[in-house]
Amino acid sequence: MTSEWVSLFSGGKDSSWALYRALEEGLNVTRLLTVHPSDDSYMYHVPATDLASLAAESTGIELVEVHPGDLEATDVEDSGAQGDAELEPLEAALSDLQSEIDLAGVTAGAIESEFQTNRIEGMCDRLGIDLFAPLWQENPRELGEAMLDAGFEITLIQVAAHGLDESWLGRTLDADALDELEELNEQYGVHILGEGGEFETLVTDAPHMDRPIELEYEKVWEGTHGRLRITDAYLG
Repeated sequence: MTSEWVSLFSGGKDSSWALYRALEEGLNVTRLLTVHPSDDSYMYHVPATDLASLAAESTGIELVEVHPGDLEATDVEDSGAQGDAELEPLEAALSDLQSEIDLAGVTAGAIESEFQTNRIEGMCDRLGIDLFAPLWQENPRELGEAMLDAGFEITLIQVAAHGLDESWLGRTLDADALDELEELNEQYGVHILGEGGEFETLVTDAPHMDRPIELEYEKVWEGTHGRLRITDAYLG
């Protein structure tokens, strides 16, 4: 039996880059796994995860979807315990997959978040599988440039940070945007790739995708933060 890999996948740039790099390395990725929190989450990317199915169709990789319901991540007193609890439905889904396939490991898109990475590493240890984390502790600016050089098309779908106004909603993450984000990093401490939740993204096209995701949307702005309300999405 050939060993198989599962890509922890949200449709955002970081998990998409981890998937792309895994495929480039020749890892046999046979599943994408998307967790769909119904509300806030400490461990998972939340916005537009319903579009992961389009990304999966475009990449030709089977999608496994986990619906944990409301993770009750608002007004949490112990973030560590919350992170542990949020991991449980993911670990259960991977454990179930182990009965179907020879699971070698998972890919993950964390850059600097020890909160997420330590928990995913612990989960992999418990399951006896490997972790492929190609973004881990890489330089954010260089990572962003590598994504653009590879041909990733990245759209900002949610923003919540000083310096990111309504004009950033729906904006393409390109070289100019990276320059501006670097300035905002120096001025306000905004993470250049938004890993602290400053912004969320959707990859609409990349080399490992056969067809691009086309979006129609409205902007929803609430004073200091906002998001795209996606009214239609389809493969081009």
